[in-house]
Amino acid sequence: MRSMLTILFAILLVAPRAAAQSWTPPAESQRCPSKWGAGDERGSGNLMKPEQVLKATKLIRSGEVIELGQVLDPDKMPFFPGRQLSILTKRTNVLPQSNRRISNEEMVIGEMGQIGTQFDGFSHQGIDNGFYNCFKQDQIATRNGFSKLGVEKVGTLMTRGVLIDIAALKGVEMLPDTYEITVRDLQDALKRQNLTLQPGDAVIINTGWGKLWGKDNVRYIKTDPGIGVAAAEWLAKQNPMLIGSDNWSVEVNPNPDPKISSPVHQILLAVNGIHILESLKLDELAAKRVNEFAFILEPLKLKGATGSTVAPIAVR
Repeated sequence: MRSMLTILFAILLVAPRAAAQSWTPPAESQRCPSKWGAGDERGSGNLMKPEQVLKATKLIRSGEVIELGQVLDPDKMPFFPGRQLSILTKRTNVLPQSNRRISNEEMVIGEMGQIGTQFDGFSHQGIDNGFYNCFKQDQIATRNGFSKLGVEKVGTLMTRGVLIDIAALKGVEMLPDTYEITVRDLQDALKRQNLTLQPGDAVIINTGWGKLWGKDNVRYIKTDPGIGVAAAEWLAKQNPMLIGSDNWSVEVNPNPDPKISSPVHQILLAVNGIHILESLKLDELAAKRVNEFAFILEPLKLKGATGSTVAPIAVR
């Protein structure tokens, strides 16, 4: 049965498709101020309330923790050109006391915001000179980070997590390169899993693309399947705390419309103030069919940073 579904899915992929949906960024007057008010820097982080934490705790029954972060291994992980990570372990002390205590530490050279499993802040992507809530890059960018919209403003996020397993819906281990996830796909997967989205959710999308991590890094970063414009706009209307996936951009890349580049980042970050979580490790979560769970994440307190390397967890 599973192989037949795979064959049918492959047939659908080569069937004629409707013209690619384009997208034009809305004018500043349409997107600013945000629904959280002029000057707000937290966006969807404002949904982090005590009631969200309490709702999440009710989903914990066995206490099992499933790690969702990829290992930061400079020798195996994929990097985009210009991004790097080097770790130098330093032998710092061999002290003379009788207990002969030794100590070590690390010098880390590289990015800690846009590598590995990463959380996108609002200063990461924008429209022209503007970011979320129309903060201007030329007014908030400094040599030492951004004076507004830094990732340190996010804080701890704990909420209900929902896995939308599109790969399982299609009966495949991994969606094909550049497959665009549609609104119908999201709705069908939720129906199949007997779940509905609620305001403040951490929406996590499984494409299976994470299976390439450390095994075929060239393919992993060349393209990826993910949500398209319509799916992003539909998800934004559900008022999530964040949207994440096991691919490197959450959205389909390249976009089916060659005239636009990564519009979902602009739709979520700049227009709607919704955080993005990329390159999640979802194999265990999907294999165990854990579709609803307590989700916990805390970005590094990197003042003025555009994002943070993170190691989120799911607890059930």
